[in-house]
Amino acid sequence: MVSRTIPSELKPYFQEYDLQSLEVERDAVLIIQRVLEHGTWDEVRWLLGVYGAPRVRAFLREHGERLLSQTAFNYWRKLFGIRRWRRSPFPTPKGEVWNG
Repeated sequence: MVSRTIPSELKPYFQEYDLQSLEVERDAVLIIQRVLEHGTWDEVRWLLGVYGAPRVRAFLREHGERLLSQTAFNYWRKLFGIRRWRRSPFPTPKGEVWNG
């Protein structure tokens, strides 16, 4: 059985939060985003055990392009076989908003 509490190993990904105040269900989008972006294979296994592959796929479809780096999004999108997703409403790539 996979723990429904956030493992202490994930603390470096949530430095601006008190790990004890995060809730697995309420903060699912934040937790999924941070683990997919920075996590190890063991942490991704924990993530899939807690949320399941369908919920992670739904995250990738709805939020992935906007919340993950382009590299991470493309990696997970291909790994999960996602061909359709919600496109970002912003035409500029992440990090290129202010070109002086």
